[in-house]
Amino acid sequence: MIRNALIALLVVAVAGTGYWGYKQQQEKNAIRIQSENNYQRAFHDLNFNIDALHDKIGETLAMNSKRQISPTLAQVWRLTSEAHNNVGQLPLGLLPFNKTEDFLTKMGDFSYRVSLRDLEKKPLSNKEYNKLKELYANSSNIQDELRKTEAVASKKDIRWTDVELALSKKDQPQDNTIIDGFKTVDKSAQGFGETDFGPEVASMHNAKKRNVNKLEGRNITKEEAKKEAIKFFQLKKNVKITVKETGKGSQYRAYSITMYNPDTKATTYMDVTKKGGYPLWVLQDRKVGAQKISVNKAQKEAISFLNMHMKSKMEVVSANQYDNIAVFTFVSTKDGVRIYPDTVSIKVALDNGDIMGYQGTDFLTSHYDRKIPAAKITEQQARTKLNPKFKVMEKHMAIIQNDVKQEVYCYEFLGVLGDETYIIYISAQNGDEEQVKKLREGQPDYASM
Repeated sequence: MIRNALIALLVVAVAGTGYWGYKQQQEKNAIRIQSENNYQRAFHDLNFNIDALHDKIGETLAMNSKRQISPTLAQVWRLTSEAHNNVGQLPLGLLPFNKTEDFLTKMGDFSYRVSLRDLEKKPLSNKEYNKLKELYANSSNIQDELRKTEAVASKKDIRWTDVELALSKKDQPQDNTIIDGFKTVDKSAQGFGETDFGPEVASMHNAKKRNVNKLEGRNITKEEAKKEAIKFFQLKKNVKITVKETGKGSQYRAYSITMYNPDTKATTYMDVTKKGGYPLWVLQDRKVGAQKISVNKAQKEAISFLNMHMKSKMEVVSANQYDNIAVFTFVSTKDGVRIYPDTVSIKVALDNGDIMGYQGTDFLTSHYDRKIPAAKITEQQARTKLNPKFKVMEKHMAIIQNDVKQEVYCYEFLGVLGDETYIIYISAQNGDEEQVKKLREGQPDYASM
């Protein structure tokens, strides 16, 4: 009887383990399919936007009406921004794609600046017209190479997730179609990536380039990167850690660190800059259980984590909950002014308060000791620029980035209009309405957190 009972229990246990493994595999496959669909959509959208971009530049060259050129160039700027966003959604972080991204950024800045100008009073110069001709001719190279890559990848049924996995492991994918295609695109961009768009655009472009190589400190070794990870998480000795250097030509020179904790069965991924050993981002991969702590408690855990690792004074500006994970956004402050380019995001598990994610790249690439300018208009004067029906609930001073990534010192007004909540930024220098942001339904009031 006992023997039979033990056999029955063993059968149930094996069946249960098999079912759990099956469910785990199903979940992994679902995530993989979702990632592949997202990559395919971003690649398709990139091709569409590059095609539209090429056509719009051609339309601008054919136009004689100065009244029509400005809105068309504004569309060129919008398309370059969307194409840049598409690139950011593809797993190209380990591929050299700098020249193409530089080209899109410079072309966007150029078209935006010209579109804002009164072309009746100051029409396109011969030099600017020739630049547009050059952009039109050379952008077709990018268009053609992307089309070839898309056609071959589709014919061979190549998956982006396979390419991503191979790149992350520093392996050669079985088929290099996508990688070779993007390398050819970037090589095509190299010839006109250094096009002279004028000093103003060059200044804007340099201000926007994300560069962690300007950080203080010396280059660290793999072993030092490992020690930095241990220190960052206060790890025990039984945690298994592997360190790999990021590929040549990637956006950041960094070490990619993988940590497996046998006690929690959790795997944590982390990138640390090669120069100075600064953490760029962290992501812990584990299943989060039922919520046991409040969002307020989770915020205290996030603040404690920041206080441990950052010297700059930080202030929470948003808090959101997604299932059993809380996500907080912090910005640095100086003299009571919120500096929005210096952003840090932290994810906290609501089952036990673990730090599940950290994103500090924006802070590292934007932070420096800024001099806060003097406001040239008063708060009352700034309020007169608001919609009369907008009810102000709170006011702050802030430095934000405008549409062309220039930093602007602003009055930040949080308030309501009808049933909706908005944040409106009014320039403290000239009273211009710089930005309007609508808060999502259910998004908490950050000031009350």
